[in-house]
Amino acid sequence: IFISAADVIVDVISEGSGPPVTPEYRYKSMVTLYIENSDGSKTPSGWSTRKSDGATHDKPFLFQPGVNLIKGWTDGVLRMKEGERSLIHVPPELGYGNAPVGSPDGAFYISAGSHLLFDIEIYGKVDSVIGDF
Repeated sequence: IFISAADVIVDVISEGSGPPVTPEYRYKSMVTLYIENSDGSKTPSGWSTRKSDGATHDKPFLFQPGVNLIKGWTDGVLRMKEGERSLIHVPPELGYGNAPVGSPDGAFYISAGSHLLFDIEIYGKVDSVIGDF
């Protein structure tokens, strides 16, 4: 299933049965970030919260839409529901743009102008705190 969110595409892997994600809450998720290549293939970025995708252990990522996140992430997750797992395709303009992130020789690197692909599963709300955390 493809759902357009401006230039962000949300490709649902498994439907969520919970309520929609909103900016008012923090959420617990599992995430793997890939670089999406022009031929549709994906390259690991080196950042994942899943042991199965290279992390030292499973460590959920906590986030609040719109707080210290790239715009593409926020646009994508606001079209998801709790319990859902989706691929969020983010163009460079809604990601890191023309700025590289990380170190080419390090464990984590995103080159300038990269198209991002987030494999994200949203477990549910952490709490009801609004704003910074």
